[in-house]
Amino acid sequence: MTRKKARLVMVLCLLAGSGTAAALTLIALNRNVSYFRTPTEIVMGIYPEKDSGHAFRLGGLVETGSLSRDEGAITFRVTDTKNALSVHYEGIVPDLFREGQGVIAEGKMDEAQTFQATLLLAKHDEKYMPPEVASELKNAGHPVEGTKESK
Repeated sequence: MTRKKARLVMVLCLLAGSGTAAALTLIALNRNVSYFRTPTEIVMGIYPEKDSGHAFRLGGLVETGSLSRDEGAITFRVTDTKNALSVHYEGIVPDLFREGQGVIAEGKMDEAQTFQATLLLAKHDEKYMPPEVASELKNAGHPVEGTKESK
């Protein structure tokens, strides 16, 4: 085999190996992707995970007056102000979780149209800033909203 042909074979093998590695990486990532859905999308049935059985994330606000606790499990409703869905979760509840607060639950819908959550994440206020950072910004002459120093 000539040098030119050997180099061509090596380049083709490298391209084939790189392509295979990229394809396997994309397949693995696609299986682990968890899409974010709103209660309105679920109620309207416009989410592809419905038929595939894949887990997805449901996000919205915990509806006021909907939270009930029962021996390590909680049931509540998540709303996006248009529609609401019942969520059932068994496990450790985050400290920031409460009614009227943002929440993201990961899991699957069951036959009774209740979201069976396996993971619960509570969202905090987007305006939160550590007091030290707010103090430094205030000292630098920048107004900071949502902190004690700005009031």
